Amino acid sequence: MNKPKIRFKGFEGEWKEKALGDVVDEFKYGINAAAVSYDGENKYLRITDIDEGSRAFIKDELASPDADLSSCNEYIMQDGDIVIARTGASVGKSYIYRPIDGKVYFAGFLIRARVNKNVDREFVFQNTLTDGFKKYIRFVSQRSGQPGVNAEELKSYLMNLPASLPEQRALASYFTSLDAQIAASTSRLSSLKQIKAASLLNMFPQKGETVPRVRFKGFEGEWKKVKIGDVAPLTGGFAFQSGQFKTSGVPIIRISNILSSGIVGGDFVYYNEFKGDSEFRLYKGDVVIAMSGATTGKVATFEANDFGYQNQRVGKFSRTNLVNYELLSKLVSAPNFQKKIISKLTSSAQPNASSKDIDSIDLVVPEETEEQRAIASYFTALDAQITLHRERLEKLKQIKAACLEKMFA
Repeated sequence: MNKPKIRFKGFEGEWKEKALGDVVDEFKYGINAAAVSYDGENKYLRITDIDEGSRAFIKDELASPDADLSSCNEYIMQDGDIVIARTGASVGKSYIYRPIDGKVYFAGFLIRARVNKNVDREFVFQNTLTDGFKKYIRFVSQRSGQPGVNAEELKSYLMNLPASLPEQRALASYFTSLDAQIAASTSRLSSLKQIKAASLLNMFPQKGETVPRVRFKGFEGEWKKVKIGDVAPLTGGFAFQSGQFKTSGVPIIRISNILSSGIVGGDFVYYNEFKGDSEFRLYKGDVVIAMSGATTGKVATFEANDFGYQNQRVGKFSRTNLVNYELLSKLVSAPNFQKKIISKLTSSAQPNASSKDIDSIDLVVPEETEEQRAIASYFTALDAQITLHRERLEKLKQIKAACLEKMFA
């Protein structure tokens, strides 16, 4: 039956199956022009300018098309126009134009679908975000070499839609509202990350300096230079045998679990608890670092309530009373420390840093314990906000994914 699992009250009856070509007046390929510096008015939308998650127009690095625009009016997007990527790894990625985005021309690797007035355009756009559309694109884009889809194949995509325009609009309005919440949450998370990046840069002394550019009121004087090995010596992990990994038990923290978000996570493998394991246990709050591979130097905090095991090539900074441990976790995440790690890497096929290399790195820390504590508290609060908004954003994305599955027939 062509009915969704969840439906707004007051609507009934089966949905109708239609080809995308039946609800689109025109499919058009974009302008084949190079991108040049943004002229302040004419924006150029390319595949890479469409955000993978939110499907919003990324305006960080605007460009204009290098063409005689007086003869390119047919490539200017209108309210409700939908474009779909026709080639490459992002084939099928879609975007809907709204007037707030300004004057936009669409590029050659995009196909514009101009939906007719008998169907709600936002509803059609949301349909391009469903698993059904994604599966269709994967199927038709299987080519030798680079994946691709053309206008004729897009026309043949079969979709179910409500017979009544009011139901289409109700669904479109709901998902547009959800998208707005996701966009706002994404923006807030991005702002917090930028604040943290700027704080890491300005609240710790840079190379050759002993005083930070930004400092809490009431503290003065130079910071002291110490070596990692003197205040938080690095300890290595255990060479767990992959053949003995389990699907449950104690999680093993591998390099792949040191995430760019600064927390330990991802897909874990497990091991049975064994005697004499205390040297390799990780507890909540422990700070670890990748010691080999492309991500050498990446730092994360173990946040689980239960203990985990530290794998080889994962280093752990020891806890001592010589430096505030919370502050240490921020110091080793700062750009200055990361640059020092890179300078220590051995020149082999795979980047590699030893415990000795990392222990020899200099840190500059506040003399006063109170200043250490104040800086640590500031970053801990900031990280808590980042985690809160990251989790909120993930929850919103999960809600939308579930709704797309259950509210579209």
